[in-house]
Amino acid sequence: MVVSIGWIEDSPWVLSLYVTLCVPTLAGTSWGWTSAYSDRIVPVDTDDEETQMLFVDAFLQNNRLEHIVQVMGYHPKYLDSFLKTQQYILRGDGPLPYDYRHYIAIMASARHQCSYLINLHKTEFLLCGGEETWLKGLDHIPQKLRDLYEIIKILAHRPWLISKNHIEKLTRGNDNWSLAEVMHALIIIAHFHAMCSFVYGCGIHPEIDEENGHTFRPSSSSDSEDNHSSSNSHSGSPTSTDAAAGIEALMERMKQLNETGEEPTQEEMLARFQKVESQSLELEAGKSQLSPKASILCYVEDPSFGYEDFAMRGAVQEIPTFRAQDFSWEDQGYSLANRLYSDIGTLLDDKFNTAYNLTYFTMGPNTDVDTSSFRRAIWNYIHCMYGIRHDDYNYGEVNHLLERYLKSYVKTVTCYPERVSKKDYDNFMRGFKHSEKVHVNLMLLEAKMQAELLYSLRALTRYMT
Repeated sequence: MVVSIGWIEDSPWVLSLYVTLCVPTLAGTSWGWTSAYSDRIVPVDTDDEETQMLFVDAFLQNNRLEHIVQVMGYHPKYLDSFLKTQQYILRGDGPLPYDYRHYIAIMASARHQCSYLINLHKTEFLLCGGEETWLKGLDHIPQKLRDLYEIIKILAHRPWLISKNHIEKLTRGNDNWSLAEVMHALIIIAHFHAMCSFVYGCGIHPEIDEENGHTFRPSSSSDSEDNHSSSNSHSGSPTSTDAAAGIEALMERMKQLNETGEEPTQEEMLARFQKVESQSLELEAGKSQLSPKASILCYVEDPSFGYEDFAMRGAVQEIPTFRAQDFSWEDQGYSLANRLYSDIGTLLDDKFNTAYNLTYFTMGPNTDVDTSSFRRAIWNYIHCMYGIRHDDYNYGEVNHLLERYLKSYVKTVTCYPERVSKKDYDNFMRGFKHSEKVHVNLMLLEAKMQAELLYSLRALTRYMT
């Protein structure tokens, strides 16, 4: 990143940081914007004082202002919670050594071929005193870290396969893990798997000082028109008129839900969950699949292991649907996390709730809109793809509110993030603001992370009991 920094002393108690830089474009590792436009990120010199102070905090924490932070800057309330949590798990007090934390981040990011995050944490790994030879790949790391890899692989793609036996293998024998270390590792793993989805889902490209990094040029009116025209040029994609009509239709369906007050039986609720689960099989995830580079493959074992639809898991009796009422974040996960890793449960809980409840009461150009049913449908649909069922939720709302383009995008970003294309991004939620699409990606990030933690913390609980 090209940065000029300095300090301005406003008072004996306040120091402010000024930053002048070539601000980044939004462009994904597997896709990119046709042009680099400033309206795709929050600029460093934003007029929003809260966001600007968060950027300063992020810069002081990381010695750089990462693109991912600038994209999250559209939602400062969430960004504040995110920065506090990430700072704590990577640099705060905790059972794992600092070099282990960043190396686990590298291994977790490699499962989704996310070179953006891999490169960031290779740098961080070295800065905190990590052995340079470890960066040659998994064959050069301590056995203790190698023992963690099976869990990293399973949680990345099929978290329902994790069991207490995986936890037991870590905590027995030579180079064994303490339960506190296991908890810390599980949180870092889930955090970076989910971060991969956000990076790909929003098309975040490396900073200018990294390989394939970019800057942007301020957009002009003609540029904006060209970009808008390009984004609408895909064959078979909805037009802007269709998009406006789509938002109105969605708002009408939301209104109908609020007015209906239907109370289906438990049998009907289960049948609707199973219908949504089976329909997910029919969705086509993004086709564009990257061939991993050697610089990524050195951190990967069994690269052919990937996501398979939960509905196709085979032995239903051996792997039943995960009932959130039997093991939930609120009732079991939160307290277990805090018990083994002080304060992390509180930080994660705030982050989950902020993403879930965040609203500006808007949909595209419309204001004063209650978006709660729409947000709830997205969150629970993500959990559904991981086989997690909320008994008190009517899954008929998913089909009622989420159109096919959105479902397909959610499935790709959640389950196959490395396949996301710009066309996928353009085609979902047409007519919505870019910041609203970022908001959806924040929900994808948090719902995915929570799903991985539900499975892994349940396994940890079963081992402990």
